Formats: sequence, C-alpha cells, structure tokens
Amino acid sequence: MGEPANPGGPAGPRGRRPGPPNPAPGGTTTLHRAHRRTRRREARRARRAARRGWPRGILLALLALVVLVLAGGLALYIWAGTQLRQTSALTGYAGRPAESKGTTWLLIGSDSRSGLTPEQREDLHVGGGGERNTDSLMLLHRGAHGPYLISLPRDSYVPIPGHGRGKINSAYALGGPELLSRTVEEATGLRLDHYAEVDFLGFTEVVDALGGVRICLDEPLRDPRSGADFPAGCRTTDGTEALAFVRARYTDPAGDLGRAERQRQLIGALADKALGPSVLLNPFTLVPATDAALAAVTVDRGTAVHDLGTLGAAVQNTAGGRGSTTTVPVAGTTGAGSAGDVVLWDRRRADQLFTALRQDRPIPAFAAK
Repeated sequence: MGEPANPGGPAGPRGRRPGPPNPAPGGTTTLHRAHRRTRRREARRARRAARRGWPRGILLALLALVVLVLAGGLALYIWAGTQLRQTSALTGYAGRPAESKGTTWLLIGSDSRSGLTPEQREDLHVGGGGERNTDSLMLLHRGAHGPYLISLPRDSYVPIPGHGRGKINSAYALGGPELLSRTVEEATGLRLDHYAEVDFLGFTEVVDALGGVRICLDEPLRDPRSGADFPAGCRTTDGTEALAFVRARYTDPAGDLGRAERQRQLIGALADKALGPSVLLNPFTLVPATDAALAAVTVDRGTAVHDLGTLGAAVQNTAGGRGSTTTVPVAGTTGAGSAGDVVLWDRRRADQLFTALRQDRPIPAFAAK
C-alpha cells in the first residue's frame, strides 16, 4: 500500500488547495482604495475650480464687450466731430441781450429748395423756387427747470434789424442764420447759446435712417398742398410722410399754430426713437442714422457733438412728459400790407414767458402744457 497523503501537502485538508493569504494592511487593495479616494478628491477640486472659473469667464467676456463698445463709441464720436457742419450763426452786436441762466437753443427747419432736384421737389410737395425761409422755429431751453420747447410761429410779426417789421421767418431770407438769430434775440430778450438748422431733404433722410417714426392722431389730417394724408390713429411714417405731417397747415383750422404743435410732436418722437435702445444698441442703425443726422444738421461754431447729445436728451424729455411744450402766446392774426396775414404776439404774456426763461424759472401756468 502506498503512503497516506500528506495533510500539509499542496492539496491541503480534504484535497483542497489553500487560497491566497489575506492581504496585509497596506497591501494592494488598500492602495487601490486610496487611489480612488485621491481621484475623487481631485475631481471634486476640478469641479469647484470649473464653477469658480465660469463667472470669471463671463466677467472677462463682458469686460471685453464693454471695451469694444467704448472703443467703437469713441471712434464714432471722433468721426462725428470731423463731420459736423458749422456756420457763424451767433455773432456779437451792440445791445445784444446779456447771458442768462440755463442754455437756450434756436432750432429751425429750413425750407430751401436750392439743393433739391425737380423729382425730389415733386415727391416732397415743396414746389420750386430757391427762396431760403424757415419753415419752423423753436426755442429749446434747459436748466434748473423744464426743459421747455417753445414754438415761434413762422408768421410772427416782429422787428427785423435793418428791415423794419416783417414775418420772423423772412429774416433768414434777408440775412441768413446771423440775421435770424439776432431777430429772435431782440424779439425775445433771450441770448441764444446754440443754433441748429435742418433742411428738407436732410430731415427726410434722418427719419428714413431711423426706420421711420411713430405718430398718433386723434383726427384725420389731409392737406393736398403738403402731401399729408393721415387717418386717425397711430402709424409709423417714413421721411416723406413725416415732412408732409409737419408742413400741413392749409386744411388745419388752427393754421400755423396747429402746424407748430405737430412739429413739436414729431421732433419729440424723432428724439425718442434716436435715443432708444433699438438705435443706440444696434450699430447697423446707429451709424447710418448718425451719418444722416450730421449731413442734415448745421450748427453754430460753438456747438460740439456732445452738445447735440444733450439737445436730443432734452427734446426726448419734453416728449416723455418730463418738461413742457408750448407756443409763444399770440393775440391773433391781422393783415400787414405786403407781408400778408401775420401773427401778433400777446406781448404781455410773451414777456412773462421770456422773462421766466431768462431767469431759468418755471414758465407761467398759462404757457405750460
């Protein structure tokens, strides 16, 4: 018989092979667990770092955008300064009114046809002729109160230095911006700080560059001579329609006074559109609109681009109810020989209005609207 199996041999008791010994502390399994814990910690640190880096990335992107916008704005501002058209509208003369408080602008719309083609004259319903009158005159005063936008009826009968009495708008034809500014200063007692003039064609191009402006009417307005044909309600007008809107007067019972009110309404809508986010935040609208405005506007030599910005903001405030718009008080109309029908100011109330503006006080209640 053979020898019995060795109990301690390779097969072990009952013929089973012994398994591997339990790993000692610090053995292979412990190392794996430590490695996994390390990787989890690193992953958590990476996620935290990513979460911290996300806001920093957004901030850097926003800063880059701000720098880009500021650089673009600065470039546009510098370019605009080189394109600004200026004229010697405000000149010194003996007896000129003293400087007053606040800032006063003379805003005019010129009805010169000299730069228009026959086709443009027909489209704009302005007829022929090369006369240079002013189709609209307004004073814009800003200071401690207001701002105030005051219309001066174009047929106002006032003294024109060196030419006797006549319609205020004829001063432009007789002596250009210089004589017109002096006429307004002497008639109102206000010293003008700035002058801005817009011509027919330039006005329409500014409106078109802005994509039109919105106007609202309580009643229909139709005037074949100006081309106005507006139903009651609200609509967005293009440049040609906007010009017809501000020039209509022959079928308006209020005549020139009604037209002055519409002119204030439209200039407010124009400023509100130009300074709104749809324009200021859209370079594809802002740049063409700025180009059109600079081509349309002529200012006095003391006016800079930033002055036009404050002017626009003041007009926008009047449109938004943060100021007042009115017309110089009138006493009525009368015939004045070769001058035709003219508008006479209510001298007492007009003086009260202009005195308040000179002293930068709230305008009288009868004038505030």
